Amino acid sequence: MNILFVMEHRVNAGNTHAVATYSRVAELSGHTIAFYGPHQAGMAGAKFSVDPRAFDRVIYLIESKLYRVSRLMEVAMLASVPRARRWVLDADARYNPVIVVDGYDRNYLSEHERGEYLRFYDALAGHIIKPTLAPADDPRVTALPFFGFDPALVVSAASALPKQYDVLHVGHNWWRWKEVKEQLLPAFEQVREQVGEIGFAGLWWDKLPEWAGAEGLEPALRNEADAFRRLRIRVDPPVPYSAVIRKMSTGRVNIFTQRPVLAHLKHLTGRYFEEFCADTVPLLMLEPDFAEEVYGPAARELTLPGRVAEKLLDALQRPDYYRGIVEEVRRHLIAHHSYSRRLTELVEALDE
Repeated sequence: MNILFVMEHRVNAGNTHAVATYSRVAELSGHTIAFYGPHQAGMAGAKFSVDPRAFDRVIYLIESKLYRVSRLMEVAMLASVPRARRWVLDADARYNPVIVVDGYDRNYLSEHERGEYLRFYDALAGHIIKPTLAPADDPRVTALPFFGFDPALVVSAASALPKQYDVLHVGHNWWRWKEVKEQLLPAFEQVREQVGEIGFAGLWWDKLPEWAGAEGLEPALRNEADAFRRLRIRVDPPVPYSAVIRKMSTGRVNIFTQRPVLAHLKHLTGRYFEEFCADTVPLLMLEPDFAEEVYGPAARELTLPGRVAEKLLDALQRPDYYRGIVEEVRRHLIAHHSYSRRLTELVEALDE
């Protein structure tokens, strides 16, 4: 099957990384997966096409905002590919009622915004894919985990870059601050003199972007740069998706956080699996039951809620013990979440 993804290409975004991995795995299985648009530098191995007629299915991957190609291209695409063969992949959990978690994170700012998205989804496609472990409750929706684990990307200790951090967090400050402020920063304060370098790599950790207030996104991007300075937390710029796993491998421990709305909906992202490709010990800001649902029983030992400081110190003091847990999780991921399995699931869903 030939599948074309229409999406915003961002070299520092996990969804782009996932589709690029699908493209590589698909080639080994006799399928073709490509991005819509001209070839872009910095996306080695990814395929591109501007001819939707050459593809059996078109998937619009929607994230963060309503990304649209030029209106002329959009009209031509809708005219050349029947609606039954067009799908929307709802990467930001928009195809849901308005949801607010802990009075903080929300999938929409208003019902008006939700209506805008749903009208656009309906115009684009007749089917919706949700990358979630939760069952679908709508006949238009297919629930697929979508993201997967690629053992070919695992970084061995022998090939990893030297460790620069005791504790590292790789990812943007996007609906993360409440969790960081209420759970991570107090733990860092408690153990700061017992650990070495602490780093956060990504956008918006050190300052609020100028456009945040005008777009109503200040709660999503809030930060406390003074606390980072006081705790000697180093802020690094974002890295391209092709370098994310190697960047995580520069930390002895990596902390994985998940946006509260997505965790509430059991909605997966590529980062769930990238963490376990790195040469590091991933510690998970996930509830133990959900961590086990994704990663298997061994992952409960890697969960942080309610014991962040304790786990950080334990993982740094007993690295061999935790590396054994990581290997057990990897075996579970290979068995249940490989990209070859994801590709089969995707093709079967699109072929129904």
